[in-house]
Amino acid sequence: MKADTLVYEKKGNNVRLAALNGGKLAELDLYDDTRAGEGNVYLGKITRKIELANDRFGFKVNIGDAEDAFLNGWEPDLKECNMAEGQSVVVQVTQERRAEKGAKVVRNIQIVGTTLVYRPFYMNVDVSSKIEDKTLAQKYRSAVWENTTGQEGWAVRTAAVDYPVEEVLEEMVKLRGIYEDIRVKARQATAPALLYVRENPLFEYIRRYKDALEKIVVNDHHLEEKINEAAGTTMAVFEAEPFEKFGLEDEIVEALNRTVKLPNGGEIHIEQTHAFVTIDVDSGSHEGGAVNSLNEEAAHEIARQIRLKNLSGKILIDFAGSSEYRYMRSLMDILSSDLADDPCRARVLGLSKAGNIEMLRQRRRPSLLDTYTEECPTCQGTGRVEK
Repeated sequence: MKADTLVYEKKGNNVRLAALNGGKLAELDLYDDTRAGEGNVYLGKITRKIELANDRFGFKVNIGDAEDAFLNGWEPDLKECNMAEGQSVVVQVTQERRAEKGAKVVRNIQIVGTTLVYRPFYMNVDVSSKIEDKTLAQKYRSAVWENTTGQEGWAVRTAAVDYPVEEVLEEMVKLRGIYEDIRVKARQATAPALLYVRENPLFEYIRRYKDALEKIVVNDHHLEEKINEAAGTTMAVFEAEPFEKFGLEDEIVEALNRTVKLPNGGEIHIEQTHAFVTIDVDSGSHEGGAVNSLNEEAAHEIARQIRLKNLSGKILIDFAGSSEYRYMRSLMDILSSDLADDPCRARVLGLSKAGNIEMLRQRRRPSLLDTYTEECPTCQGTGRVEK
């Protein structure tokens, strides 16, 4: 997915960030600085021990969020923990609080940089599979491995190839310093306490869309100067009310609708439930003739809607017409291609026996619907009217 314009607006504790391509909204993120954000590191306090399946344990952890977070006692590369109520533990948020569920946290902390990810509990150096030049990938891996000290692990990000090796090695020192600062704060703090705040998401967006990016609109003069200084050009511009200027308020309202109308007359119906997301393609008054063209048009739009609405977890898609594999193969290819650069790792699993395309998408942040709305306390979301 490409974006030529980023729009950033912060008011109080609320941040809204939109990616536009050709004037069309491609991606939207909303953040609340008072929430436990993904990537933040906390000193938490165990409030309750929970029995899980297979004789394993989990814990409720107070990290200062509105709801206690959940910590699984077992994590890859770490010894299973068995803690008691009142004990303190350093954890990182991997999934933000949403609807009725608290955040999910892990002990296996990772500090994400521009070119590297520092993994202090992992003893290896991995390289992004998206680096196509394998010789270059090995060059960066070798350089990082040679500068690894003690028990620590690293992941070389795709963006590393845009930087000289010297700058990658400099970031190793920087990320180690951040982790050491977390450790020092943890020894001095009283739980619950915030130990580390992730980087402003705007800069991750800038790296993600750098190839096509032309303009960044912000309502913060400090950010404007910082972005232009880093870019070496006037890419960032100030606008007091950027979302209003670009008509994004109306776009958000439109994005909350369950039904999406396709240009040629078809419709996509999206239902979000506690268990999974269902998407149905309806030919409606489609004027394109063949059902195949309708489904291809719908597949591209579904990929866009998944990112725009931040749909995650299990996703079932029922396309129009025949559900035979020979017709669905090309649609699965479109979904895979359009979501290939999705930071939430969307995977097309295949075709079910019922003829539905099944997908999984990593759940990291609340959906757009969960961010802007809540279930009616009276009907609990059923909302049906007597005939």
